[in-house]
This record gives sequence, C-alpha cells and structure tokens, in this order.
Amino acid sequence: MSKMRTIRIVVATAMVAVGGATTAATAAAPAASPPGPSWVVTIGDSAISGEAGRWAGNTNMAPWRHDTGADAYFDNPSNTAETIPGCHRSKAAEVHIGGVNSLNLACSGARTYTQTGTDFKPGLDWYDGPAGKSQVVQLQEFAATNDVDAVTVLIGANNFGFADIVQQCVTNWLTSPWWWKNYCNDDRSIRNRFTSSAVDARTNEVAGAIANVSQAMANAGYTSDDYTVIAQTYWSPIPRGNQIRSPERGWTRQSIGGCGVWNRDADWANDTAVVMMNRALTDGVVRSGIDNYVVLDMSRSLDGHRLCEQGVGLLEEVGLGAWTDAGAADVTEWVSQIRTLTTIFGPYQLQEGIHASYWGQLAMRNCLRQAYNAGAVRGGACVSAGGVNAAGEPNMALN
Repeated sequence: MSKMRTIRIVVATAMVAVGGATTAATAAAPAASPPGPSWVVTIGDSAISGEAGRWAGNTNMAPWRHDTGADAYFDNPSNTAETIPGCHRSKAAEVHIGGVNSLNLACSGARTYTQTGTDFKPGLDWYDGPAGKSQVVQLQEFAATNDVDAVTVLIGANNFGFADIVQQCVTNWLTSPWWWKNYCNDDRSIRNRFTSSAVDARTNEVAGAIANVSQAMANAGYTSDDYTVIAQTYWSPIPRGNQIRSPERGWTRQSIGGCGVWNRDADWANDTAVVMMNRALTDGVVRSGIDNYVVLDMSRSLDGHRLCEQGVGLLEEVGLGAWTDAGAADVTEWVSQIRTLTTIFGPYQLQEGIHASYWGQLAMRNCLRQAYNAGAVRGGACVSAGGVNAAGEPNMALN
C-alpha cells in the first residue's frame, strides 16, 4: 500500500476513535482506500494481453515442438476457458511479474472504445451493458476493493487499424512479382491512416482513454499519489528490409519465414507505422492531463529476435528439436509467424500472427518487473541483454 493511502486510513481510524458520536456512514467513507497486498494491472490490446503467448519460437515442423500448452489462453478461475473468448490473456503475459499480485484486463483486438456484437472487445471507455463491461469499468470495480499500485496501459494500434494494415501488406506481397512490386505503404487506404490529422485524432482517442483510467481510479477512491500509470509503447515486430534473412525473390519469405512483406514496406513499418502509433500513445498521455505516469519504452525490446531477422531462426534452422531445448530463447524468434493456410484447421489462429510470442512475452515481463521496481515505479527504454535468468526469462536491461 502506498504511503499516502496508509496515512489516510490511519487518520480515518483516529477520527472514529476520537469522535464517538461519528455515524457509521461518515466513518465508512475513507474506507474507499482498500488495504491489503499490492496489485499491478495491465489494460489495453493484444500487444499486452498475451496474444501469441502459446507459441515459443517458430517452426514449420509439428506444432508440438513449440507449443507451451493448449490451455495457454485459459484465464477463468477453473483454468478451463477464456473469461472473454478471443482476448488471449496468456499465462505468459507480461503482467505476471512475481513479487506482487497481478491482474490482466487487456484484450486482443481492443480499441479505445468497446466493440460489442458477436465478438465482444472491451475498450477503455465506460461501456457497461448486456455484452459485458469495459476494461475501465472492470478496473474501477477491482480497484475499489484491492490496492492497485500500478496500471500499465498499451492502446491505440487497433484504432489505426493494425490488423488491416498487416493484411494489406501481406496481400500486396503475395499478389505482386519481385520485378513489379506493389507496396502497401503507398496505398491510399494505408496512407490515409497516418496523415497528420489522422494521427492527431488517434492521439486524442488515446488521451481520452488514459483520462478514463485516471477517472476510474479516482472513482475507486484513489488520488494521483496512490498509484502510477505506466504508459507502455509498442515494439517493432519485423526488422528493416536489409535485416530480413530471406530474399524478396521467390516464395520462401512467406512459405518458410512467415513474413511476406516487401523490404520497403518493412522499412516503412519501422520508420512510420510503429513510430506514429507510439507517438499517439506518448503524446496522448500528455494530453490526458495526468501527472502520475512514466513511459516504458518497449520499441526496441524485441530487436535481435524479430520475425525473419538475421541472427536467429526457426527451430529447425538453428538445430533445435523443441522450444524446451537449452538456449532456445537466445537463437529463436520472439515474434509469431504470419500464418495463412495453417490457421484453417488449427491449432494456430490467424490473430496470433506478428505478435510477441512466448519468449517475447517473458522478455517484456522482465522489463515490466524492472519498471515496477518493487513499487518505486520508474520508466526507461528496455532492450535485450542476452541469455535467460533463473525464471527462464530473457535477460533485459532497462536504461
């Protein structure tokens, strides 16, 4: 529990002891600051929910060789299903840093606003209806009875249309020859998502979402001194074109590597798409008006282990039989392949593609633990340091 909230409870207790005539209703008011063990909560989209956390590295051999378990996304109390189907709050998700209680409210596919219908995606708004409750409403209810020390927020990519962008870039690669490349970054449907006015609109949406987080905590009885918002940035899932290990010519870039994009589009993804999504988040937290935040920069956290990057490979390319083999984290990819036909019958799912997989999730968990810093929350930029720690996580450095 934070020092400020401890003081508030002590003062409230003293008031009840001194003023014997104080009514029960008046005495109960300060109890909005709940005692008990500390919690870290994550909210946002697939980049923080744990999407693709089932798979450790990539392989085109039998799926069992990199499968951490069919129950990887089960998060209900009985470990038999997902609380919200498709949210993919994996067991490898970064929130489970150890040493403090953790709650994952993030959902794959989430935007700043809730999406209802057959595929419910709770957002960071105030939706509370027949389809369910938004992440913000869930946060408020949870924080009212549990001591939340830090709320990590990662949101905005789906407001830009992340899945549509990936689909368009892969489609353009598959349907154009190497000698007459059809790039996605200059398609009007893609270019219009990153105009200055579009980025400004997305920034305002993120700002509103973070303001909602702050209001939810205030509604639960917190002051800004009681907790910290960790504004986390997105990571680059693929390297620049000249760092992709498979050639542009032929089909192996997709059929083997699962990264069917042209070099120029890979450059654009690193130089524009990821940069603008992160700018919307970091500028959005400023526009939100809150002052109790730090920025956890994950933009380079997967470098050296991105999809199709030189220096790492599929299990079979680096001479490993399974993800459990010694040294697997150091020599394999930390981002899941973009799969097409192999998702038709499973066990792979289309939504898992180009997300940080098991090793990437554990790497980010290491970063978040350092940022939480046993309650003395700090920001910084996180990068790979090589090797794994005693918990089997890739070693990371928060600078």
